Amino acid sequence: MPKHNAKISTLKLNNLNLTMTKILAFSGSARTDSYNQKLVKIAALGAEQAGAQVTIISLADFSMPIFNQDSEAAEGIPEVAQRFKQLLIEHDGFLIASPEYNSAFSPLLKNAIDWASRRAGDEPPLLAYRGKTAVIMAASPGALGGLRGLVFLRLLLSNIGVTVLPEQHALSQAGQAFDADDGLLDESVRSTVMNLGSVLAKTIIKLKQ
Repeated sequence: MPKHNAKISTLKLNNLNLTMTKILAFSGSARTDSYNQKLVKIAALGAEQAGAQVTIISLADFSMPIFNQDSEAAEGIPEVAQRFKQLLIEHDGFLIASPEYNSAFSPLLKNAIDWASRRAGDEPPLLAYRGKTAVIMAASPGALGGLRGLVFLRLLLSNIGVTVLPEQHALSQAGQAFDADDGLLDESVRSTVMNLGSVLAKTIIKLKQ
């Protein structure tokens, strides 16, 4: 009897770990038909199937002014930037896709990251980022799939306390990669992208245990 109860308790604990694993998924593009937003949604599906609770957002809904320290000193952190930062704080990890702009990641993504890095009151520095885990990816119409931008994105996230897993994917020829329902036409690529979400979810679950 005690062994049976112990088994039930273990199952409950495992289920609790699964439900408490929260991942925020977003892209560095605000374009209506964004390849990167499509890509990160597919990765998010893999994370959900691995047991994580995923919140998908669009930075188009978080329009922030260009970061300026004088404006911050005069007016404080914009409410929309505070909402984005709070989402980062509330989640255990991130799935991030970014287009490549002249060999780097997008200014939209950089600006959002910058605002969310600002310290409010006596909170710990970089509260939205330190101790979090992320997987990054990119989609581009070009042959390299946005790969060069991921180098800088990985560096930035690592420098502000995010553990960026080695798994990543750069989707080339993105204009021809998706079907009418925003799914990936190539089943092997779809599996690879979904695995990005799965790896992130399973890693965070293990860390919680």
